[in-house]
Amino acid sequence: MKKKDYFDLYREMVVIRRIEERSAELYQKGKIGGFLHLYIGQEAVCTGICSVKKPQDRIITTYRDHGWAISAGIDPKAVMAELLGKVDGCSEGKGGSMHMADVEKNFWGGHAIVGAHIPIAAGMALGDVYLGNEDAVTICMFGDGATNIGFFHEGLNLSQVWNLPVLWVCENNQYGMGTAVDRASAVSEIRQKAEGYGMRNERIDGMDLMSVQDEVAGILETIRGGGGPYLLEIMTYRYRGHSMGDPERYREKDEVRKWEAEDPIGIFRKYLMDNSIATEKELDDQDVEAERITQEAVDFAEASPEPGDETLFEHIYFEPTPIEYRSYALKKKSEGK
Repeated sequence: MKKKDYFDLYREMVVIRRIEERSAELYQKGKIGGFLHLYIGQEAVCTGICSVKKPQDRIITTYRDHGWAISAGIDPKAVMAELLGKVDGCSEGKGGSMHMADVEKNFWGGHAIVGAHIPIAAGMALGDVYLGNEDAVTICMFGDGATNIGFFHEGLNLSQVWNLPVLWVCENNQYGMGTAVDRASAVSEIRQKAEGYGMRNERIDGMDLMSVQDEVAGILETIRGGGGPYLLEIMTYRYRGHSMGDPERYREKDEVRKWEAEDPIGIFRKYLMDNSIATEKELDDQDVEAERITQEAVDFAEASPEPGDETLFEHIYFEPTPIEYRSYALKKKSEGK
């Protein structure tokens, strides 16, 4: 990689961190509604994977999707606008925190129902096989908690039966909501769940960007070469609660501090300096640039208008009949809206 490439990766992780921190502030001010699941602590996973994928590779993930949206190429302005429910958001203000998507960038969205997107990922990979897109891989992320439900097992089984080009990625951040993995899973390593389907699997360090890059790059090429599906368990940690309403009574402060000492941004920063790739000042400059990008995104989002009532029936599977729409319009008119 060139020096600029390293800087781009470092800045991307910092931007994701700053966007999430500002999102928490805006949520507490009532400017972001619904649920908000922060990605703080897991930045090396999305940054590392997206840096080695190809444009034809599909990305599909869970409701903890802001970092993935940015790494997939969505402008932080559009991400922040979506968080605030504004028309300039990547889902036009209708998806919010959990439903960001941009199919032109092959980012097929965050999904709110735990594990429900896993069979969808298998279907997308099957579609690529039918269409002859032999060089495309579907990369599907999910949390450790999703591996205990039927969607996970159905998706993995079919992907192995049909030898589909899927990289299954479990972002094991140690907790399914407030339940530790060892209290809910019969096996201590999630990757072992692939053994029942004869699927290749591995567990790697998700706090080290360079490790994620190296491991995922090789796995993707194997899948691309007809090697079939692969389950990758990436060990990571979320520094904040499951969502903004989480009181975090289920884990000790010492545990959080231990993982914070292994911060992915700090690890990568140290790597760049130890290997004389960047100086402290150069990285400080990237921090300043990341802060500028974040502030610009917040300003853009707050200035963006909210969707009008007339957009309520747009982009839905079921189109209302003229009578239904007229009834809705008359009701809004009678309410003076």
